[in-house]
Amino acid sequence: MEETYSCGICGKLFQTRWHLIQHKTTHSEDKPYSCETCGKLFKRLGAIKVHMAIHSEKPFYCDICGKMFKTKAKLKHHMPSHTKEKPHSCEVCGKSFTQKNDLKVHIRSHTGEKPYSCEMCASSFTTLSNMNRHLKMHTKSNTEEKSYNCAVCNSSFTSRSNLQMHRRIHPVHKNFSCEVCGRSFTQQYEATVHMRTHTDKKPYSCDVCNKSFIRPYLLKRHIRTHTGEKPYSCDVCSKSFARKCHVDRHMKMHAGKKEYSCEVCGKSIARKCHIDRHMKIHAGKKQYSCGVCGKLFTSKYEKILHAQIHTREKPYCEICGKSCASKYDVRLHVRTHTGEKPYSCEICSKSFARKSDLNIHMPVHASEKPYHCEICNKAFTYKASFKSHITTHTGVKPYSCEVCGKSFTFASDVRKHNRVHTGEKPYSCEICGKSFSGTYGVKSHMPTHTGEKPYSCEVCPSSFTASSSLKKHMRSHISDPSDIQHV
Repeated sequence: MEETYSCGICGKLFQTRWHLIQHKTTHSEDKPYSCETCGKLFKRLGAIKVHMAIHSEKPFYCDICGKMFKTKAKLKHHMPSHTKEKPHSCEVCGKSFTQKNDLKVHIRSHTGEKPYSCEMCASSFTTLSNMNRHLKMHTKSNTEEKSYNCAVCNSSFTSRSNLQMHRRIHPVHKNFSCEVCGRSFTQQYEATVHMRTHTDKKPYSCDVCNKSFIRPYLLKRHIRTHTGEKPYSCDVCSKSFARKCHVDRHMKMHAGKKEYSCEVCGKSIARKCHIDRHMKIHAGKKQYSCGVCGKLFTSKYEKILHAQIHTREKPYCEICGKSCASKYDVRLHVRTHTGEKPYSCEICSKSFARKSDLNIHMPVHASEKPYHCEICNKAFTYKASFKSHITTHTGVKPYSCEVCGKSFTFASDVRKHNRVHTGEKPYSCEICGKSFSGTYGVKSHMPTHTGEKPYSCEVCPSSFTASSSLKKHMRSHISDPSDIQHV
């Protein structure tokens, strides 16, 4: 077995003495390397080399955000990100882009064109960068040195992540335990890193904003928030991501893939973590408590949203100032101002602001409805819709309000009901800005602007903008108000 070098402070092992020396700088506060131009100090020689690019290799900078670029062309490409100008539009779906080349790549999502092909396995790609990234899969095993060895069976690997994945086939012996919480680990290094969660020791810090991390890969991932680097892109729509797990999750959206379904209500869900969170709704398990008022929640996300009640820190719309529960809700709300409807039906071209609205619309075109209710003979296109319908006959109401305890058949009903307690009115009139708790309220309100009176009296020529007004009017024709039928 090859000789290894161990850190006397944290026990981490290294293949070479040089790597050990570099690692030891993380334990020291000394910064021996200084920039000759601005005097900034660094722990490692590699870090100062990266920093020097700011002074020499990137002479072009943005006047708005200060970001630097190697060429004038890259600066020009960056500028539309501030103006939001997107002059290049797709003739098929109407989506707009800041650069002509981005539109060219997007067009391939409609045509199915993949001009870049791998000579080794015949896989095709929409962009050259995606193909080059794919080629590394073939060249890695042939060119890279396998410097990571398994201590159990001596198998060699090109990366630490591959070695860690391989270790799972061997019986696990966790000989190193945490003195604080008792959690066990297979290596001393893992136990040492874990201890940082108790001590708040974070030896890897960002040279830009000084934020610290317990692991080097977390720092590397954080750096991308400053550089804007998004090395992983979608082969279908060319959207870019900072992390590989995000592009993998995004690809399921194109495939329409939802691998997990709830055994209680039949709802289909794309991610395992979401199905686990969803099941807590039926179990009634509430393990997350608010540190201020002690209220319990089924998910960590719900607790975070609730905490905004105490801090009064809610993301808001920069156009009208309306506050929303999350940044995602703000993005959806802004579409009511811009009129943006990015999700369109491939059959009738009707567009929607939300993907969920498009999914609700699609069964309109489906002729086949294979799921039939044996009680009322109603037919459904989707199994999930069929299972939800069955609850209307069984009387089961699995969703309950956390405030007043009232039960509901569907999750959407409890969400609508919650607005009675929160006072939230997410739907607003585009003409006068008046807000409503539901879409029906907006629909009923609109005739006040259009002058339309869709509710007519069958006795006299009178017409009304709302059904409630018609019902009130009918009392003038009928002596007994209880005889008035529901309009």
